[in-house]
Amino acid sequence: MKTTRMFTPIVAALGLLAGSASATTLIYNDFSSVSGLKLNGNAAQAGNVLRVTPANYNQSGSAFSQTAISLASNVSFSSAFSFRITNSGGSSDGDGLGADGITFTVQTVSNTAGGIGGGIGYAGILNSVAIEYDTWDNGTSFNDPNGNHVGVDLAGDIASVQTAVVGTRMNDGNVWYSWVDYDGTTKNLEVRLSQSSSRPAAAILTGNVDLAAALGTTNAYVGFTSGTGAAFGDHDILSWEFRDTFAPIGNAPEPASLALLGLGLFGLAAARKRQAG
Repeated sequence: MKTTRMFTPIVAALGLLAGSASATTLIYNDFSSVSGLKLNGNAAQAGNVLRVTPANYNQSGSAFSQTAISLASNVSFSSAFSFRITNSGGSSDGDGLGADGITFTVQTVSNTAGGIGGGIGYAGILNSVAIEYDTWDNGTSFNDPNGNHVGVDLAGDIASVQTAVVGTRMNDGNVWYSWVDYDGTTKNLEVRLSQSSSRPAAAILTGNVDLAAALGTTNAYVGFTSGTGAAFGDHDILSWEFRDTFAPIGNAPEPASLALLGLGLFGLAAARKRQAG
């Protein structure tokens, strides 16, 4: 088993590692280390998070695995990650300030960032498939149903081939969790989204994509892109797990900072209980 482990010490001590005997697995329970990633454009490490774009105008950033990952076994993958968008500002659309969102992208062209603004750091990255978490309404010419939706993008084109509206603003400053699973046997792609780290039973978006045809190869870089334009926000990835086979992940990796907070609250509650006794 080839596994890349990117742990903070306390998470390593808790032994939170999942993988299969034949899978290459990337695990980042936070981004206090960005070893194994190539950061491009305006992307940067910011404390324990991967800040794909900062809260500033006209930014474009991306972060991809530093080396290509082979999907040759069955051209499938499963991924789960957490993200948070804060400090939204600049212009506003129908649902408030901030833009433009993030993408989770599988691509083979290069480790570079795409277009700014509505390009979400993805526009122009050919031979690729992306899931966009779009927080700005670019109108019907981009197939945007509103300013808060997820979509499937192909070949560096941000006019999504399929979309689903998200009821709660994704740039609300809270932590969001997403699961993306692709089964190369059925060519079925599923996207789940929640404000809880527990995997939802139902997908928010389901579609059919020929990943092998879209990529043109079975070697791919995996990671994230983001862009800002006349509106902006800090677009942070907090944790991430990726498997190079169809092996849906249960609970999404909890950001280490939140896990530590949970342990601290548990300890505080236990102490209070002992004092009360």
